Amino acid sequence: MTDRPPVPDLSPAPPPGHLTAADPAPDGARDGRLRGFGSVAAVFGENKLAIIGLAVVLVVFAFCFLGPVFYHTDQVHTNLGQVTRPPGSGHPLGTDSVGYDELGRLMAGGQTSLTVGLSAAIIATFIGGLWGAVSGYIGGIVDSVMMRCVDVLLSIPTLFLLLFMASIFRPSRLMLTIIIASVSWLVTSRLIRGETLSLRLREYVQVARVMGASGGYNMLRHVLPNAIGTIAVNVTFQVADAILLLAAMSYLGLGVPAPGTDWGGMLSDGVNYSFSGYWWLIYPPGLAIVATVVAFNFIGDALRDSLESRLRQTR
Repeated sequence: MTDRPPVPDLSPAPPPGHLTAADPAPDGARDGRLRGFGSVAAVFGENKLAIIGLAVVLVVFAFCFLGPVFYHTDQVHTNLGQVTRPPGSGHPLGTDSVGYDELGRLMAGGQTSLTVGLSAAIIATFIGGLWGAVSGYIGGIVDSVMMRCVDVLLSIPTLFLLLFMASIFRPSRLMLTIIIASVSWLVTSRLIRGETLSLRLREYVQVARVMGASGGYNMLRHVLPNAIGTIAVNVTFQVADAILLLAAMSYLGLGVPAPGTDWGGMLSDGVNYSFSGYWWLIYPPGLAIVATVVAFNFIGDALRDSLESRLRQTR
């Protein structure tokens, strides 16, 4: 038998840039696979300050919540025979003005500061997110009225509102959380409103509206989930702000009542002895506040950069 001549391939040539199954994926395609949370994590991991901030936050949480398990101290009963003892054997960070172990006090105060800070940030973000989403999605007169209410509250000094509310209600962890959250949601609402004004014009939101989806469904199904990046960044900054607000209130004597404490209350007590050379009453709580707030800010900055990088990739 004679060999048949090869049959020519009459199929149309692929367009330029088209990939077949045997072709290797270009760098752009491989980069596209990293979009989403994978790309956010990759960019976040490249930020050294973010890694340091995350490590500091984990260490602080372990110190405050796991430390008392291994280092037992009495933070309820005073010991006037051990007042303002310098750091030494039995008291690594000395004692305070009523005999409490300063290291144990630092752990107990950190529990209050972190608990109130996280809780207030979550509540403020939830309220501000809903308020801003409703205002931005509905628009019109509703948006104007809701935002004017926010503007009026923002025109009042935050510290004045905190002092006014703290003087009315009895301070406690729960009440301080509510008070701080009640003044922290305002900025969040404006932030989410701006994000909603952009998201409500997207095609998938318009299509869902044409198909009969309700406004509540669109907000919960499309708007808020697509604003989760902005919300996540806002939470980290809100935690830092809430810790600072709690410290300011405690410094003014409106923190949690004794025998409870927080880092701001410890700092306030220590300042009374600043000219006596009792540095161990000032530096530990002050450094704890600064380190925690800066760490959360580092994390927030890295999350913002990571999400902006993801947005640039998806364009």
